Amino acid sequence: MKAFVYILCRADGSYDIGSARGELLDRRLGEHQAGTYPGYTSRRRPVTLVWAEQFLRFDEAVAYERRLKGWSRAKKEALIRGDWEDLQRHAKRAAAKRRSDASPSF
Repeated sequence: MKAFVYILCRADGSYDIGSARGELLDRRLGEHQAGTYPGYTSRRRPVTLVWAEQFLRFDEAVAYERRLKGWSRAKKEALIRGDWEDLQRHAKRAAAKRRSDASPSF
């Protein structure tokens, strides 16, 4: 069953990342817009869909959603713009930081 991962831009400029089964994407976006579920996003409406990607399976979409949630704001914005060079640059920077953080300091 197909599914989507999406990024919403909230009224305050922050991002919300979520996933939805394919046929329910429009309904899920409507729920966000209406503030159906109380919480952080419902207090920062309206929201705008800025990016979405379709997956063949829901479990793949959920795995990608979790991955995106760990990304920096700059990396998310490169994805939204479709700027693959900038996305790679941020990925390399994050990998280098992880390596330096793991290095023992004497």
